[in-house]
Amino acid sequence: MYEIVRSGSCASCALHSLASRPRLLRSLRAPFAAAPLARSGRSQRLQEVPLGLRSAHWLARFALCLGLFASAVGTAAPNPAAADWAALEREARGQSVYFNAWAGEQKANDYIAWAAAQVEQRFGIRLVHVKLADTGAAVARVFAEKQAGNHSRGAVDLLWINGENFAALKSAGLLYGPWAEQLPNFRLTDPEHSPAVRFDFSVPVDGYEVPWGKAQLVFYHDAAMVGVPPRSIAELLPWARQHRGQFSYVRPPQFLGTTFLKQALLELASDPQALYAPVEQADFAAVTAPLWAYLDALHPHLWRSGRAFPDSGPALRQRLADGELSLAYTFNASEVTAAIANRELPASVQPYVLDAGTLGNMSFLAIAFNARHKAAAMLVANFLLSPEAQAHKNDPRVWGSPTVLAMAQLAAVDRARFEGLPALPGTLPATALERVLAEPHVSWVDALDRAWLQRYVGR
Repeated sequence: MYEIVRSGSCASCALHSLASRPRLLRSLRAPFAAAPLARSGRSQRLQEVPLGLRSAHWLARFALCLGLFASAVGTAAPNPAAADWAALEREARGQSVYFNAWAGEQKANDYIAWAAAQVEQRFGIRLVHVKLADTGAAVARVFAEKQAGNHSRGAVDLLWINGENFAALKSAGLLYGPWAEQLPNFRLTDPEHSPAVRFDFSVPVDGYEVPWGKAQLVFYHDAAMVGVPPRSIAELLPWARQHRGQFSYVRPPQFLGTTFLKQALLELASDPQALYAPVEQADFAAVTAPLWAYLDALHPHLWRSGRAFPDSGPALRQRLADGELSLAYTFNASEVTAAIANRELPASVQPYVLDAGTLGNMSFLAIAFNARHKAAAMLVANFLLSPEAQAHKNDPRVWGSPTVLAMAQLAAVDRARFEGLPALPGTLPATALERVLAEPHVSWVDALDRAWLQRYVGR
């Protein structure tokens, strides 16, 4: 069963008041982000729409004004011992879990449909994919329900989330937990040796969400059009001058657009460590001055001379497939592999990672503080973290989303699930994806987006 949720739409006047503010909550802009969606009133089809400027931080401040912040974050979760897991399964049987998840990639939607069939067969749980154009709509709904006094019958059970959306909900006490590290499959992430599973854009997770997938910024070029691609942000500028119009980046504040800004700033800033503290602690103008000087020089050499920008990752990919571009980028290395296998990209396309590394992060699953069916949501999350589900998601023929599990923690039979996956043309070696740059503090996202829009929109 699928429900389409319009960005900014709601079921209460409270949410309408949130949605009417000039700066709405930013979308998840998922690590695997593609085109945002909207529901056409006439054809009922999904289509691309531009994102407006949104801010999770505004909602956090709104929550503070409402007095929603508490000294204890979230709603306390029970601490079931392993022996109680069977009891949790009995409680969850027959429950429905409303899984609010971004729906901008068909492969992700198909995977969730597969997972829904699995949990219904195994646990008797009905998993409903609430297809989101903008994760901010679900986050705003949780805020509105809190304001309306709805503490136990929320519309959101499980939520695919990360970044500023997680930070806003966690700081406002609107998440259930801590629960994540109680899941039997959580240990398979090897948290002691993989600390990234406990941080979300530099914000401690504290057990309020469980890792689900990870991704990394990867560039790709058509070797038939250009021989040697740029290996750094600094090299990109002279390359663009020599290959005029053959590169562009996604328009901020869409996730991939903001990611390009962060990647460039980390390389260009004189003190990149400043990006790992809250933006309020930095001299924003001074830290970002090299970025704006760089973009001012780069834009005239971009596709359409920098007067327009692709609005999504798929749009960027399509322009390369059509020969308009020879260089592009994505936040999912397997996207290139799958596109080559599906003949959506020519076989001459080759992915690569910048020499100094590229940004990488994780996406997570969280449970709303007022979720109706918390037991079933935990069962679903634990299944999605299982070796079977993670390997199926990792299969480039299915989705190609990298696993969050540590191979050393898996039994031989479960490691074989991953080792048996096909190595398709365009697959990067694992060593190439080891050069990962940590995401800046979440507060830099909104600040960079606002500054970019103020500087370049309308030019």
